[in-house]
This record gives sequence, structure tokens and C-alpha cells, in this order.
Amino acid sequence: MARAGALQGLKVVDLTRVLAGPLCTQILADHGAEVTKIEPPTGDETRRLGPPYAPSQQPAYFEALNRGKQSIALDLSAPEGQQLLHGLLADADVLVENFVPGTLERWGLGYEEVLAVRYPRLVLCSISGFGADGPLGGLPGYDAVLQAACGIMSVNGSADSGATKVGIPVVDHLTGYVALSGILMALQARARDGLGQRVEATLYDTAISLLLPHGANWLSSGELPAPLGSAHPNIVPYDKFQAADGALFIGILNDAQFTRFCQAIGQPELGRDARFAHNAQRLQHRAALYAAIEAAIAARPAQVWADALMQVGVPAAAVNSVATALDHPHTRHRQLLLRRGNYTGIRSPVRLMGTPACPGAAPPALDQDRAAILARLSAAAAGLAQCPPGAAPTRMQEGATTTHP
Repeated sequence: MARAGALQGLKVVDLTRVLAGPLCTQILADHGAEVTKIEPPTGDETRRLGPPYAPSQQPAYFEALNRGKQSIALDLSAPEGQQLLHGLLADADVLVENFVPGTLERWGLGYEEVLAVRYPRLVLCSISGFGADGPLGGLPGYDAVLQAACGIMSVNGSADSGATKVGIPVVDHLTGYVALSGILMALQARARDGLGQRVEATLYDTAISLLLPHGANWLSSGELPAPLGSAHPNIVPYDKFQAADGALFIGILNDAQFTRFCQAIGQPELGRDARFAHNAQRLQHRAALYAAIEAAIAARPAQVWADALMQVGVPAAAVNSVATALDHPHTRHRQLLLRRGNYTGIRSPVRLMGTPACPGAAPPALDQDRAAILARLSAAAAGLAQCPPGAAPTRMQEGATTTHP
């Protein structure tokens, strides 16, 4: 028998914009949580980051991060907006926000002073660039800024290009998963003791954590890492090479793989060469080995080599375009593209077999669900008004039950 999504019954109030927060809450929605997205009257900034536009005429950027949510526009600096927010928090399990630190406090919505007192079971997840305190506390931060500040750019690129931004917003993306993990841990703790807590996810912490293995290498050796293009600082050959029609990435981790690789490319003598016997020697003689590999693979297409190498247990891939990757047969097999009418998106990589995700409706238009949300709040208020004097329901009775995390 089919089981409900893992997070069905969970109520999430989403105050986030741009990437890390909306990604986190979209995954919660994919797995059954009811997510109410509260946007300022001008909307999430990504609603203006087009072209390109999806068939809905909303920017593709916004559409990628906001499926399965309801939208209402509120001015949270005004009493009316705050009143409606409190109505939603009355039976909410999770509140996610990524304002500049101190914003909620300035509005009279600080966690310790107000929210934890009024909603003791609420899990608040705060996402920010640098956290609230410290030398950089409270300052604004975007993905590329954190890539620069935390050393990621310095090890990306090549000697010719110099420091280069990673081509995807990797810090934002991982911070979304850090927030997701923290929320689920806090809900597990609440299931044990009944109390919510504040979860913090910062771009800075995430970016520093990405310095693997470069940070560990520097801490151990004192040698400053430099950009190596597609190469690995600790492993050879683990790099991009030029085949007949394009680039081929070869990833070899151990000596057995290297021996099989040499046989597959018709150069078994490379596997017997003392300069390349083990990884330490291959690191030392990287340039000579690279020259031999490129000479050996130059006559055949990258995909032909990738297929041949993978068949003998040597990890390799042609360097594909985004279009090729999204149209790949394995992408179709893994059902990584979601289609809902005119909407097409990429599914969450979190896959549960017993309680599979069931991604919801296409991303909402700004304020699309105002009437439905206000009707729900009115019905809840009417239910409270019917309680006999002295018998006002507790938060647990109102809907924050112990049947979900």
C-alpha cells in the first residue's frame, strides 16, 4: 500500500527568497510538507531574474525553487502583516527565514523574546551570509562573494585564468541542504522532548566546509593551494584530457585502476614504468604522464573512450553540455525531470523508497493563494472562538501534534 510522503502533516512557513532557503523549503514540500511562502509585496527577488522565462511567464530561476508552495504577499514590517504571520505560526512546525540578521528582532519577532515563548514547539531556521555576530556578523552575503571570501575561487580555475568562480552557486546550494539537515535534526529532537529550537545555517560556514581537501592539505603541509584547472591536488591522473572531438575526464584513485587504464588505452608499459608505479610517483611526474595519456587518446572520440574505460572499471566521462546531461538516457531512467502541465523542473536528489516524494503543483504566482490562506486562518480563528471559557486549546491541541517529527 502506498504510504504518505515522509513529511505529510508538517506545516512550514517560508519567509525566504533567492536560493538557499527556497531550495530547502521546496525539498520539504516535495516530501509532503505544507509550505506557505510569504513574500514581500514586491515578491521574491528571483521573480525579476529573467529572461529566460518559463511557459508560465515567470523567470526560470524562480520556477526552479518554488514548486509545491502556496504564496501570499505580506508586509511583515506592518501590524497587519505580522498579525497574519502569527495566525500562520499558531499551528506551524517550522519557520524558515533568510533576512539580514536582526530583522526579525527589529520587527518585534525575535526568537528568544517572542517566538520561542509564544510557540515553544516551533523550529526556526535562520539562513544568513555570516551569522549575527563576529567580525563579519550581520553583513549581507551572496554565493560568489562567499566563494571569494572563503578561498573557493582561489583553488578554482587555472594558472592562466587565475581565481575563478565555480559555475554553479555551490555555496547557496549546499547551504540549502545544511538548513534542511538542521531542520530535520531539530524535529527529531522535538519528537523526543517536545521543544523546538533555533537552527542556523550560514553561507560562510558552508563555504569553509567545502575546502576539502585543500584546507586539510594546507593545515598539514603549510603549502598554499593554487588553482589546478580540472586536476586534483592529491591524485594523478584525475583530470581532463583532450580526445579527438572534445574533453574526456578520467578519475583514477588506485593502482589497480591505473593498470587497467593503461591496458585499455593500449599503453601497458605505462603501468610498468617506475615513474608511475604508485600515486606518489605519479604526482611527482604528472607532466610526463599527462603527455603520454594525451598522445594515446588523441585519435578517438571522448565518448568512445568513456564507454571503454567504464566497462573495465575505470571512472571516466565525456565532458557533456547541460543539454546533453539533461537529455541523457540515464537522466530519463532516474526520472530526474519533473513535468506538471507546462512546468518542467529537476527533482530533488533525496529519494525515499518507502515514502516517495510527490512533488506538488507548479510554482505559484505572487500572492496567488491569498484567498485560500485567509479562509484557512478565518476557519481556525472561528474554531478557537467556539472553545468554552477557560478551555483555550494548547498549541499541541491546535495541531502541533506528536504524530509527526
